[in-house]
Amino acid sequence: MNDTICAISTALGVGAISIIRLSGQDAITIVNKIFKSKDLTRAASHTINYGYIEYEKQTIDEVLVTIMKAPKTYTKEDIVEINCHGSIATVNKILEILLTLGCRLAEGGEFTKRAFLNGRIDLVQAEAVSDLIASTTEASRNLSLNSIKGNLSKIIKELRQEILEVLANIAVNIDYPEYEDAEEITIDLLKTKNEHILKKLKEILNTAKDGKIIKDGINVALIGKPNVGKSSILNRLLDENKAIVTNVAGTTRDIVEGSITIKGIKFNFIDTAGIRQTTDEIEKIGVDKSKEISKIADLVICVLNGQEKLSDEDKEILSITKNTPRIIFVNKNDKPLKIDKVTSAIYGNTLTEEGIKPLKEQMIKEFNLNKINTQDFTYVSNARQIALLKKCQQKLENISKQIEKQTPVDMLEIDLKQAYDLLGEITGETYKDELIDELFKNFCLGK
Repeated sequence: MNDTICAISTALGVGAISIIRLSGQDAITIVNKIFKSKDLTRAASHTINYGYIEYEKQTIDEVLVTIMKAPKTYTKEDIVEINCHGSIATVNKILEILLTLGCRLAEGGEFTKRAFLNGRIDLVQAEAVSDLIASTTEASRNLSLNSIKGNLSKIIKELRQEILEVLANIAVNIDYPEYEDAEEITIDLLKTKNEHILKKLKEILNTAKDGKIIKDGINVALIGKPNVGKSSILNRLLDENKAIVTNVAGTTRDIVEGSITIKGIKFNFIDTAGIRQTTDEIEKIGVDKSKEISKIADLVICVLNGQEKLSDEDKEILSITKNTPRIIFVNKNDKPLKIDKVTSAIYGNTLTEEGIKPLKEQMIKEFNLNKINTQDFTYVSNARQIALLKKCQQKLENISKQIEKQTPVDMLEIDLKQAYDLLGEITGETYKDELIDELFKNFCLGK
C-alpha cells in the first residue's frame, strides 16, 4: 500500500484517447518528471493540465493530465490520470516509462481494492463496481449503481447493528448483573428479537432471486427433436437470422446463442441440437450437450411439432425436463394441429411476430417480470453475499430451535456472534486477506 501503482484504464486497441491511471504517494512526483509543460506538484487538486510527455529528450505524446490529491479521490490516495492518444504504441511507451521511473503495474482491481482498504467503500460497494462495468441492461446498471451508493450496505449494517445491541445487553447481563440501566435479555425477549431479525433477513433473501435475474439475466434452453422449429423460434425471438434453418434433420449440431431484453431483463437463449438417436458422432456430441444444458438452464422451452403425433423422442424430452422450470411450446399452429393434446402447453408459430407472442407472454409470467419492482433496486444479487446471508439465516434459525428447548441465553450467544460476523463478511467489516485477494483479482486491470 506504500508503493505507487499504474495501469491502463481503457480498453486496449486503437481509439481517440486512452487513459493511464496512477495511485499512490509518489504518483504526482513521478508524472511530473516526464510532464515538461508545468510543475504538477504545484497544480491544484482536481485540475486538468495540458502539455507534453517527454522522456530522454524525446517527445512521446501530447496529453491532458488530471491531478487529484488525497483524500478526495477514488482510492483516498493521490491519483494522476494521463489522457493520451489511443495508439497502442503510445500507451505502451508511456506505461513502460512510468514503470521505469518507479511505478508498479497494478494487479487486477487494485485501485478498487485500495479504495476498500482505505475505507472509502465497503465490500458490497466494491463488488458493485465490477458488476456495473459488466452490466448489459438498464436494469442491471441501476442495480449495480444502487449498491455503489451504499443502499444495500445500509440495510445489512442496520441488521448487524440490531444483533450487536442484543449481544451487548447479553454481555452486560452476564458480566454486570447489578447494572439496572441495561435491558435484561430473557429467553422470551431473545425469542422476540431473534424472530424480528430473522424476518428481516428472510425478506432480503426473498428478493435475491429477483436481484439475480436483474443482474445475470435468464438462461433459456430451446430443447426438442430435430425439425420442430427451435432455430426458427430463436431467429424470430432475436429478430435476426442467428441460426441456420433447413429441412434437413440435424442441421444444428452445436450450441447457437443470442440475447434479447424483455421488460428490462436479459434473456440468454441457447438453441441446442435436436435430441434423437443418431449414429453420427458429431451430431451425438451435440445431442449430449443439449441434454446437459437442459439440466442447468433457468428455463427450458420444450418445442413440439404441432403437425405430428407425439413421438417417443418427444416423450423422452418431456420426461428429462419434467423437474426443470419449463414451457411446453407447440409450434406450427398456423395449420390444423395433428399433435396429441399436451397438458399445460401453449401454442404458436414462427411465421409472424404475433405467432411467437404467446411464448413471450409465458416467459414473462414464468418469472413474474411484471411484479419485479424495477424502481427499487435494493436487491442482493451477488452469489457470495447470498451464501453468507443463508449461513446467517441458519444461525438464527438454530437459535429459534434452542430457545424452544429453553437453552440458557449465554449459550445462545455463540450463534448470535457468528451471525454478526457473517453479516460483517458481507460488507467487509470482518474479512480474511485471502478472500480479498480472490475477490479483486477478477476485476479488470485499471479498476
